[in-house]
Amino acid sequence: MKISGNIKFVYKNKKDAKHIFNSLEVDNEDFLESHLTNNTINYKITSKSLGSFLTTADDLISSEIVSEKIIENTKK
Repeated sequence: MKISGNIKFVYKNKKDAKHIFNSLEVDNEDFLESHLTNNTINYKITSKSLGSFLTTADDLISSEIVSEKIIENTKK
């Protein structure tokens, strides 16, 4: 079985999107495809099992939340 899905994050500006893209790219290189376009990051996750797919999606979302909070807190 092959499972795939897309996750899209849209940010207020290109600068924030680029910072988050660069910070997450290191961890994501071998696990999913990613593309940065203007203020949007698109991820494509492909996996052989539902468990692996869900784990990858959960890790991505958790890492994005942390990165977003760091950016928000450094602007204060």
